[in-house]
Amino acid sequence: TRYFADHRRVRVVGGRGGEGGHSFYSEPRKIFGGPDGGNGGDGGHVILKADQQTKSLSSVLPFYQGFHGERGGKKTCYGANGAYVYVKVPVGTLVKEDGAVVADLAQHGEEYVAAYGGAGGKGNRFFLSNENRAPTLFTPGEPGQERVLHLELKTTAHAGLVGFPNAGKSSLLRAISRAKPAVAAYPFTTLNPHVGIVHYQDYEQIAVADIPGLIKDAHQNRGLGMAFLRHIERCRFLLYVVDLSVSRPWIQLQDLKYELEQYKKGLSERPCVIIGNKIDLAESQINLPLLKEQVADRVIALSALRGDNLEELLLHLRELYDTYVKTQLSQGQSPVKW
Repeated sequence: TRYFADHRRVRVVGGRGGEGGHSFYSEPRKIFGGPDGGNGGDGGHVILKADQQTKSLSSVLPFYQGFHGERGGKKTCYGANGAYVYVKVPVGTLVKEDGAVVADLAQHGEEYVAAYGGAGGKGNRFFLSNENRAPTLFTPGEPGQERVLHLELKTTAHAGLVGFPNAGKSSLLRAISRAKPAVAAYPFTTLNPHVGIVHYQDYEQIAVADIPGLIKDAHQNRGLGMAFLRHIERCRFLLYVVDLSVSRPWIQLQDLKYELEQYKKGLSERPCVIIGNKIDLAESQINLPLLKEQVADRVIALSALRGDNLEELLLHLRELYDTYVKTQLSQGQSPVKW
């Protein structure tokens, strides 16, 4: 069964190092060849690796252990090192230990060593000295590092669709991308964030995330609450989706910004555009001019169901994206690409 998970508790243990070898070299006509036990191999690490093809933490298991190192052999042969264990996690995964963030895997291919393998033991050859010409001492391998980590996924996308339930966010994402989130006439149809990719003729791609609907006091964990408010943190700009068919639609916008600001200060001040959805309804034609009078930001009226005025949204979305790219390059940082 495929399901979405954005939290995981993982116990990771590095591989144990191999013990040192214990042997003495012997062959015909050379009976006092001396110690020749090699060192044991190091244990394998457990490594978290950000992978763009992985979209959920549902495939992450609750326990991982690195491979053990091999024992040192005769003739001063070292034991083989234990193989590394790679755990694929989605881009945007936070790694926490005891409540503190220890890693932020925000780029494709980024790696974090979650648990180091133990060092291999020393063979008796290592203890050879002028004072001790026939050492029998050898050491066992060290145990691997053991940790309990909490993985938390924050969806990485350029734009985030923010709105109340049934505002038409999923329908809009279906209209501008190939994503297929569920659409129905009841609230909280979307229970997991969906990311759709908007393609342009110059091969630029903009990722748009459909965040599950918010309600009043969502910052106090009501409704879906903070389980999905955190997915908005990674979005570079916001698309507020407002239902124009309800009375006083600007109240929706005020409530949305208030919830974002209560969750994280400054979140509601990111670059944004207001999307007045359901313009095909008669009530929306009356509320649209009233909404434009009440807000200072740009308002784009459209119908996600019929596809009216989607071109204006796509053009403005590209303007927001180009501004974001220029800002990142001017600051010496690389913008997120899809």
